[in-house]
Amino acid sequence: MADKEPKQVSRREFVTGVGSVGVGAVLGGLFLKGFLLPDKVFAIPASEGYLLVDTKKCAGCQTCVVACSLAHEGSISPSTARIQVIQDRMHSSDGPYQRQCRQCPYPACVEACPTGACSVDEANGNVRWIDQRKCIGCERCIEACPFSPARIQFNPDKGKAQKCDLCKHADNWDSSKGPACIAVCPMNAITLTEQIPSQTGNAGYDVNLRNEWWGKWWPDDQYTTWPKGQTTDPSTWPTKPAGYKSVYKPAK
Repeated sequence: MADKEPKQVSRREFVTGVGSVGVGAVLGGLFLKGFLLPDKVFAIPASEGYLLVDTKKCAGCQTCVVACSLAHEGSISPSTARIQVIQDRMHSSDGPYQRQCRQCPYPACVEACPTGACSVDEANGNVRWIDQRKCIGCERCIEACPFSPARIQFNPDKGKAQKCDLCKHADNWDSSKGPACIAVCPMNAITLTEQIPSQTGNAGYDVNLRNEWWGKWWPDDQYTTWPKGQTTDPSTWPTKPAGYKSVYKPAK
């Protein structure tokens, strides 16, 4: 009897098939670059950069939103920024929240794109990005994004999808300086890491970037706790040590 033709594994079958082994390795903190696989099996390398935010430190000033739209679009347009700051004061006292692409280890958006516009840029740290020259505006990547709201936006002016590319393809920004949102944030509430964050919920992307002095100005348990013997009375606060770095950036 003739040998059967070996089955070719698609990208979707591979991503589904890795199951607990692949996902568990990522959640365990391993920095995966790829897999040793049979021919014609496509493995997506891990991104070398992830944006992390401190939602408790964020002032909701939208400076990052403005910087993002200027860097990519050349104009102040919050609706076309790739990072969004969400504040719902009518229904919740929590927030603000930042929402940007998580650079997923297994990006559903890349898998869903029919033209290859949503892809992995291996020349720029494996960042997941959308090549505007190839995008046809079908919005399949937006539908495939497992998060709500979707971390990919549709630009109505261009009729194309877009998302955070860590400013690797920002026409109006020097990418060697890192993401524009980090450079301009007056609260230092955004940072970049090379380590894959936990993919369970938002905990891996919502981190504590507050220094030891933060709780002296905002005495709330959701931020930090007051040192023993100190109260809201400024006279009980210790003198700032030499070399103290404020949570605010000095004006230039």
